Amino acid sequence: MHLEMKAQCGKCGSSLTPDGEAYICSYECTLCPACAANVHGVCPKCGGELTIRPRRQASTEASPNSNLPAIDRNRPWLVWVTSVGLWTSVGVAGGLSMYQFDRSLGKSVALTDELILPLVNYLIFGFLTPFLWGIAIRHPIQRDNWPRRSLLYGFGALAFCMAHVVLRGLVYPVWDPRIGGYSYAAWNPHNGVFSVQWILFKRLFLYNAVDDIVSVYVPVLLIAHALWYYRRFRDRELRASQLEGQVAKAHLQALKNQLQPHFLFNTLHSISALMLTDVRAADRMMSRLSDLLRISLESDGIQIISLSRELEFVNGYLEIEKVRFEDRLNVVFDVAPDTLDALVPHLLLQPLVENAVRHGISRRSSNGRIRIAVSHDGRSLCLQVGDNGPGMEESDGNQTQSKRGGLGLRATRERLQTLYAHEQGMEIHSTPGSGVEVEVRIQFRTEPRQSTYEVDQADFGP
Repeated sequence: MHLEMKAQCGKCGSSLTPDGEAYICSYECTLCPACAANVHGVCPKCGGELTIRPRRQASTEASPNSNLPAIDRNRPWLVWVTSVGLWTSVGVAGGLSMYQFDRSLGKSVALTDELILPLVNYLIFGFLTPFLWGIAIRHPIQRDNWPRRSLLYGFGALAFCMAHVVLRGLVYPVWDPRIGGYSYAAWNPHNGVFSVQWILFKRLFLYNAVDDIVSVYVPVLLIAHALWYYRRFRDRELRASQLEGQVAKAHLQALKNQLQPHFLFNTLHSISALMLTDVRAADRMMSRLSDLLRISLESDGIQIISLSRELEFVNGYLEIEKVRFEDRLNVVFDVAPDTLDALVPHLLLQPLVENAVRHGISRRSSNGRIRIAVSHDGRSLCLQVGDNGPGMEESDGNQTQSKRGGLGLRATRERLQTLYAHEQGMEIHSTPGSGVEVEVRIQFRTEPRQSTYEVDQADFGP
């Protein structure tokens, strides 16, 4: 579901921030807090009830550490252990390979002699890699900075190679063709005199530059960037999912808020019709309406309830209608016992039953019947509400519109779509002269777990 976070109040035009307080209706009309208070929580454009708009969390991308991988952010020592461990393994593997190669040529060499130089080189890489990793993670190349960052990383490649050469020249002797042997590039171990031999550093740099950059520097840089972009993608996906869930919660609550006054207004209309003809019946309806409102308030903010609870609510509504229609209304429940614990949207059956009363039973002079049937096949829960009214005539020019339904059916369709996506269905069957039957199919679930879209007021902020 897509929601455009509007930046202006639809009434006064004042600016609205994504993480600021604002109010929306089910049609996404957006008002500032002051205008929402002035209109008493009712949208001036469409008449829908206003609810608090989900707040978009402030962007975390401004923080330099916001997209750091958890391994780098929470356990930096693990980067060092991983780096040293990996490069040591590469050094040992390289030394063993050279040892076997020399043996295949008939050379007599000691394993330790073959291992020392690769281990020295790769341990230096193990020491330098965490620094390069940290820089790449904290200062990645992005669309808006790639020219400058690419140039800096180019200079960084030279700096990385120079650091390797300096450390290599300090800790292990370098081959010096002038003497036909190995010599330290910075000091003489025999007399302890510190003497920098720049020619050896130059030869070492020219010998290692390409390998250092192509085989070490660039791969580490690419892996760090790949991980950074992966984490950034996952974080954005998570934030988008959280926002979509908040929007869905707000949309479902707005649809439910439409249904609640809808049946209340219709019930009050029925009571007012009886006030002048049967005061006692009107009084009984008022008493039962209070019980119905109590059940409704107990379920306020909840989108998913058990079928038994939903049937209790529907039965309370039908008791009110029985006072009005008396013997003209008979109700038949055909509910499989093992479906009573099934989870269904709150106020799913009530608008369907109300339609059956208004368009079916009210048009009969006697023997009106409403049948509520619930069954399941293990995967799908089937709920049917039918009446024996006149049905919808084929010649009725408004049949298409009738099948779409009014506010109750339209809101019910939207809620089912939001809650179950493609795993739901709602069909209306009508035979002229034999009534109308509405069939709803949803997922069959009995686990007492919280619905993904159950409204938690804390999610909407203060």
